[in-house]
Amino acid sequence: MSRSLLCACSSFGLQALISGHLTDQRAMALLLGREFVWWSSLASYSLATACLALFLAWFFKRQHKVWLIEKLPGPRSLPILGNALDVNVAPRDVFQVVVGGAYMWSFRTPLFRVWAGPFPLVQLFNCSGVEVLLSSPKHLDKSRDYSFLHPWLGTGLLTSTGSKWHSRRKMLTPAFHFKILEDFVEVFNSQSHKMLDKLKGKADGKPFDIFPFITLCTLDIICETAMGININAQDNSDSEYVNAVYRIGALVQYRQTRPWIQPDFLFKLFGYAKLHDEYLRVLHSFSYSAIENRRREYQLAKVKAKENVEEEVIGKKRRLAFLDLLLNYSETQTSLSTEDIREEVDTFMFEGHDTTAAALNWSLYLLGCHPEIQAKVHEELDSLFGDSDRPVTMGDLREMKYTENCIKEALRLFPSVPFLARELREEAVINNYRIPVGTTVMVVTYRLHRDPEQFPEPETFDPDRFLPENVAKRHPYSYVPFSAGPRNCIGQKFALMEEKIVLSSIMRHFRVESTTRREDLRILGELILRPENGNMVKLWPRSVKV
Repeated sequence: MSRSLLCACSSFGLQALISGHLTDQRAMALLLGREFVWWSSLASYSLATACLALFLAWFFKRQHKVWLIEKLPGPRSLPILGNALDVNVAPRDVFQVVVGGAYMWSFRTPLFRVWAGPFPLVQLFNCSGVEVLLSSPKHLDKSRDYSFLHPWLGTGLLTSTGSKWHSRRKMLTPAFHFKILEDFVEVFNSQSHKMLDKLKGKADGKPFDIFPFITLCTLDIICETAMGININAQDNSDSEYVNAVYRIGALVQYRQTRPWIQPDFLFKLFGYAKLHDEYLRVLHSFSYSAIENRRREYQLAKVKAKENVEEEVIGKKRRLAFLDLLLNYSETQTSLSTEDIREEVDTFMFEGHDTTAAALNWSLYLLGCHPEIQAKVHEELDSLFGDSDRPVTMGDLREMKYTENCIKEALRLFPSVPFLARELREEAVINNYRIPVGTTVMVVTYRLHRDPEQFPEPETFDPDRFLPENVAKRHPYSYVPFSAGPRNCIGQKFALMEEKIVLSSIMRHFRVESTTRREDLRILGELILRPENGNMVKLWPRSVKV
């Protein structure tokens, strides 16, 4: 209805009132009704205009983003579906498809894009482009795939962003100081010794999967160093906590590779949320209990001794766990709540056991495939330990140069984390291409580490690649098993120390032979890179001639 018509109607009501044709009340109602219709129409028009303006702003912003993305090299895509049909494979085959695509495009371009439905994904496998992404203090936000870890880990160091990440990183860096790491050597040795006792029963030359043995060992190590608790996972692998750790990790990986259960309501509809919540209940209850028990010890120590908590707890010197340092911070930083402490402890647990177990298993696998390199490791360890069964010291770790190079080369060929992903908070220029804000950019570490310009004969297992003179020739971002730049892995020194002690403990006592050839190896690349059928090996005591 037009404004002139409304005015006419209002005028009619007034004339009718004057002429007596309408009562006072009826005329007033007519006037108010007409006025209401006019204002309602104006409000509706304004709302519709605002909605249209917002839609057009979103649409043109979206089209600009699409225009920039479509200028990047990449396969043709379909509306809405994007390149979903290109990866219409079983979830176990997704890794092969992604890596295969990276190989194919790497011969033509330093990066390429695909559409994961309506979401653009840019893949990098060139070290100069990787440097732009990882070295920047601006591109620090993890991709949306990490959101599936939020119910378990909250927004701790792994998953947090912005100012929270900066403050947590600054707070936690001293926890990985050399002196604190040195105190963990005893834990690495004792848990490795327990694993050796288990492996001795398998050292009969018959094939078996060594992966679970190493994983349980690293779980024991991380629990004792993170929380100061020995959960005896190696003796009690069926415990509720151990099962919850494995099952929630498997469930998160399962969800990441199945788009139809990624939305929360579908995750709940298909019944997975109930399982997920039960595992969370076990894990969080365990962590909160550990925090409260350790806090009581901490307070009791302060009453019983005037010395610093680092020197004495309940009358005896003790080793600091990661949790102790967080409790100490919470006394001086009121912003660090019990929930914050739980987030960081769970994050350390998650990041610190599966990745290390994978690195150790790949190292053993490759040594089992290359007896000539294994012999050099034995030679180095014999020169340090002889026939002695003594524990490894910090001095020994410094001398295990060849063993360390074997681990680094294993991480080159089989990085524990095969993909690193960031979500851009502002536009970036990478390899001369403009990549718009909001785009997920993924470093294909598995392909990056196989760049023939940086690593000649890239599929060859050659620990000498990590001799100092060879490292100096390479681009600093050609090798990023622990990520790189400001958001690199805060615990990489911890991990390398642990890996050297566990691996050297095995190699001092056994000869290993891998039963799966490289060409027959099938890899699962989800959160962690692992062999699909386990790490099948044969072990013999070194005293036995084969």
